[in-house]
Amino acid sequence: MTSLIHPVKIFAGSASAALTQDICNFYGSVPGDLTVSRFSDGEFQPNFNESVRGCDVFIVQSTYPNSDNLMELLMAIDAAKRASANYITAVMPYYGFARQDRKDKPRVSIASKLVADLLQTAGANRVMTMELHAPQIQGFFNVPVDHLESSIIFAPYIKTLPQENIVIAAPDVGASNRIREVAKILNLGMIICDKERKKANEIANMTVIGDVEGKDVVLIDDIIDTGGTLCKSSAMLMDKGAKSVRALCCHPVLSGKAYENIENSVLTELVVTDTIPLKHHSDKIKVVSVAPLFARAIRNVHEHGSISSLFKQVFAHQTKIELK
Repeated sequence: MTSLIHPVKIFAGSASAALTQDICNFYGSVPGDLTVSRFSDGEFQPNFNESVRGCDVFIVQSTYPNSDNLMELLMAIDAAKRASANYITAVMPYYGFARQDRKDKPRVSIASKLVADLLQTAGANRVMTMELHAPQIQGFFNVPVDHLESSIIFAPYIKTLPQENIVIAAPDVGASNRIREVAKILNLGMIICDKERKKANEIANMTVIGDVEGKDVVLIDDIIDTGGTLCKSSAMLMDKGAKSVRALCCHPVLSGKAYENIENSVLTELVVTDTIPLKHHSDKIKVVSVAPLFARAIRNVHEHGSISSLFKQVFAHQTKIELK
């Protein structure tokens, strides 16, 4: 009865149009009619071209740079609120500014908290996102946050690989909790890379906690940006006796010389999701779709079902691998 009273409408922001179409395909609907008008000076205005009155509205937008993507999402939320939507969920497959989650030096912004405040002020009743840089960011919100984990996506992919010599690796100590869940699901060993940095994207030394001799190492991380650190870590693991190294990173920011770094690295492959669309083709990069997971999460939210139940399921039959 609830679904009849409050219909679901899923809208795509400019940054996530292709992903939203895939989500709607799995959900069994079509994206709503949302357009963005642009003025000659660069100002823009999101506009719903259909009624959202009384609807449960889901607006899908990853907020990777530039900041227009975030501003567009905020304006679309505000527009839906002013158009009398019943319930507004900001679906942010990639939550931008998540790396700025604390004051790691004097006189800097905690930008991820600022973004949380902006989303709530704009009128979001709920936020759905994936693989936050730090899960504690959920505490910045006073509305429900559905935090989907990449282990649901990556575990089925790892299961397709020969299992005899696989070991799951954390690229740093902070990622150990993230990989522990995957290692537990697949009953695989794990190692931790403890890196000493000279400066950002430059490793001075790396200590490996665990045995990599003769192992097929699978590095798992939330974000790959320039790829410099990841590629150097991979080379050091090979120097320490690893048989092969591949990386699984949820959010392919891939800025600067990232594509060049990956192509010239010892990595067997880099597997990412489509939370951010790829800018270029690379034979080493594979994409696993998050659309089935977000479609199920949206349905569960609308039907007041459990989100945590998704963490216990492995969508092997729904995992889509695309070489781009």
